Amino acid sequence: MPVNCKINLGLNIVRKRPDGYHDLETVFYPTDYYTDRLTLEKSDRDFEFICESVQDIGPDDKNLCVKAFRLLQRDFGIRGARLRLEKHIPTGAGLGGGSADAAFTLKMLADYFNLPLDNAALLSYAAQLGSDVPFFILNTPAYATGRGEILQPIPLDLSDYEIRIEKPDVSVSTREAYAGVTPKLPAVHVCDIIRTPVTQWRDLLHNDFEDSIFEQHPELAEIKRSFYENGATYVSMSGSGTAVYGLFRK
Repeated sequence: MPVNCKINLGLNIVRKRPDGYHDLETVFYPTDYYTDRLTLEKSDRDFEFICESVQDIGPDDKNLCVKAFRLLQRDFGIRGARLRLEKHIPTGAGLGGGSADAAFTLKMLADYFNLPLDNAALLSYAAQLGSDVPFFILNTPAYATGRGEILQPIPLDLSDYEIRIEKPDVSVSTREAYAGVTPKLPAVHVCDIIRTPVTQWRDLLHNDFEDSIFEQHPELAEIKRSFYENGATYVSMSGSGTAVYGLFRK
């Protein structure tokens, strides 16, 4: 099963919460510019996880795919599965690759084991795995608030645009990204801006992480500049990662 990633259209950090997390608002938009691949097979063992990746994605017990299996095993007693992940979505990019893998794992397991899980139940499990995971259960454009887990599907079609993404070999930790941002209420909400023509987004739609991260990593600002010079209608960093994407009119 192919697993797509996402880009963030605008991202405002609204406030810091008492639990230490931040409330934000953004629009998630799915794209298959990069895709992972998941395969689920029968196994004689309790559970096997095999990852094929040129990237370091950490130990298996920290992997969201493994955590997704253990969540459903806890509640439904499933066993006897071999999950294979071919990893291509860059890590630390702000493209939601790990979250996507987790969400698609939940959906695959529910189907494979014929579990009584509708979308509402899958969304509940997804929220236990991470803030971005619920988006990939629905996998349609959505206005996201809270930590990113409160989703409102929106009618947005960017099929007239080609999405290009560049991820340089630099990384920024989530802690580092949030340290450079001062939360504030936006003058105009992201969900209102994306209703305007894409040609107006350059002056209206902003990612709050860009200011501090571009200052630390000017090569990201250079990618943004280069995309605009080569005809992009809109360019932005995605999430708090170091991938920069451009929307080019087809």
